[in-house]
Amino acid sequence: MSAAAEDSRTPPAAPTAATRVRLHRLGSRPDGAEWIVGRLATGRFVALPEVGKQALDLLGQGLSAGETGARLRETTGDDIDVPDFVAGLLDLGFVAELDGRAVEQPAPPQPTFPRIRPRHVRWVLSPVVPVLIGLLIAVTLLSRPPVRLSYHTLLWSPHGSAVIALGAGAGWTLLLLHECAHLVAARATGVPGRIRLGTRLQFLVMQTDISGIELAPRRHRLTAYLAGIATNLTVAALAALASAAAGGTAHRILAALTLLALLPLPFQLMVFMRTDLYFVLQDLTGCRDLYGDGVAYTKYAVRRLLRGPAGGRGNGSGARAGLCDPSRALPGHERRAVRVYSVVLVVGTTLCLAFLATVSLPADLTLFARAVRALGPGHSAAQRLDAAAVVVALGGMHLLWARTWWRNRRPRGRTALTTKSAH
Repeated sequence: MSAAAEDSRTPPAAPTAATRVRLHRLGSRPDGAEWIVGRLATGRFVALPEVGKQALDLLGQGLSAGETGARLRETTGDDIDVPDFVAGLLDLGFVAELDGRAVEQPAPPQPTFPRIRPRHVRWVLSPVVPVLIGLLIAVTLLSRPPVRLSYHTLLWSPHGSAVIALGAGAGWTLLLLHECAHLVAARATGVPGRIRLGTRLQFLVMQTDISGIELAPRRHRLTAYLAGIATNLTVAALAALASAAAGGTAHRILAALTLLALLPLPFQLMVFMRTDLYFVLQDLTGCRDLYGDGVAYTKYAVRRLLRGPAGGRGNGSGARAGLCDPSRALPGHERRAVRVYSVVLVVGTTLCLAFLATVSLPADLTLFARAVRALGPGHSAAQRLDAAAVVVALGGMHLLWARTWWRNRRPRGRTALTTKSAH
């Protein structure tokens, strides 16, 4: 690398009044009194007031930080620290060049299935698509296909291995289709989208990062959030209709597939784990970060409860006692939604962790201990093979959960608005 190239990739100096920038390609849309601005390639977004959006536009036109500040004083009367604003844009990764020098930044994450272009899948945003899905579901319900919503339907074969094979194969296939539906709907709006593993409390999940959908119209945002649920319902309806026309083993397999497609849907009601319906709820309530604000308010409420009545005495101010309600900084409608959601968050999380402690974990530990003992002497080759399969499957799943949990909690760059859907 030449000296000139090395010099062009050194960390940028602190912005000054003479600083000029070249911005990356940014998208924006109005959101009430503010603007949502971000870079689709990195999935990083920020909410700016009107004067901030004007400053961004002026900088994008090639004006220096000082010239931008002077122009804003003339047009708005506001005295903006534009060099500090530019420093914030650098932190967000919005600046491509600073005073003619390229700003060194990590490469944007690669999207999943990059060959799928927006023009290939734009049809999924047509309002005709949900109408057709609704008609399919209505026809299925009216025809009343003979599918029992019972665990007996899942036990379609007397051979346990066949039941497990269908459950595992269909389950993972449906999960991938669910996530691909989110990805395709987001890609249709121009959002790259990335599918990866994640964790929600004790659950190992597959999730799709569709950061950038914030810039799309509300109908398109809701389409992306609900695409996975719509896919499950579509598969269930088609399998149920096909089962009515089939007989024997084919009928039993299709009936089991119908139930397997429906089983993940109750999970979506667990909005305290940021499921698909959580993002629908967040969008409809007009909240920017319902989960994050809910966690912050919950921590405040717990600290206030632990401190007791004496903690709020003095001048009658919780802030003076070292407590400050974070929800007070939010608009009224967001504040009310966050406080209600915090109750759902606490109750739902408590019930899930209680189930883990009293049911899931004891069962797993018992099964694992039995399998380890069966690996010892005094057991047949078949018993040892079965025990080894249990140890590998159960231990591997828990190790994968731990690895995924650790990987996703490594320090990451600051992101103003992110959207993930988990299952």
